[in-house]
Amino acid sequence: MKILVAIKPVPNPDEKVKIRPDGSGIVLDNIKMVINPFCEIAVEEALRIKEKQGGEVVILTVGPKEGEQQVRTALAMGADRAIQVEAEKGLDSLAVAKFLAKVVEQEKPDLVILGKQAVDDDNNQVGQILAALLSWPQATFASKIEFLDGNKKAHVGRETDGGIETIEVPLPCVVTTDLRLNEPRYASLPGIMKAKKKELKVIPSASLGVDAAPKVKVLSLASPKERAGGRKVADVAELVAKLKNEAKVL
Repeated sequence: MKILVAIKPVPNPDEKVKIRPDGSGIVLDNIKMVINPFCEIAVEEALRIKEKQGGEVVILTVGPKEGEQQVRTALAMGADRAIQVEAEKGLDSLAVAKFLAKVVEQEKPDLVILGKQAVDDDNNQVGQILAALLSWPQATFASKIEFLDGNKKAHVGRETDGGIETIEVPLPCVVTTDLRLNEPRYASLPGIMKAKKKELKVIPSASLGVDAAPKVKVLSLASPKERAGGRKVADVAELVAKLKNEAKVL
């Protein structure tokens, strides 16, 4: 089975970011970039499928050249080769999906897996848009993936508010991953050394003939307001009174 995994480099979620003074974005100086955690889960799932069934895992990313380090990390985890569509920063979800669709059409994978959302902008859009552009079935928020009928179909357990919904989709399809699908492995030292020699194909974005003009523009960013400190009350009656008269929630 040939699996294409789309990944996105994001600022390390464990580091505190600062908003630029003009509100145009976040300050990335001295911030470590990592593979988006949901995308890392997608890489892990693709590797597990390959280990069971054989095949090839291809990493795909869209963005500036600086993202090569995160691509190499995915290769060190065990992916076979990688493709980087070298593009400018500031692409919206539609533009990213268009670039991904062009590469999918060239590579013709049996399955495309990507994280359900990126933790930097939380749009949760690329997977759905990609499936629409390809006219492929999609299974979002996957917490379990099983293959049937000689890999012609997949049963995907989806995370919903009411529990797990299992759907059946024919391959090829697009799957977006949720947190409980698996626990990603760490790249081993031999894997890191091998990753340096694995193929990384760079494709200039202009060569794909995609209209990347953003349809959505972020006007400004702002830090959330600091929460007020907690208050103690003497009894339930006082709590109810404050919720009703001050918080206005009753």
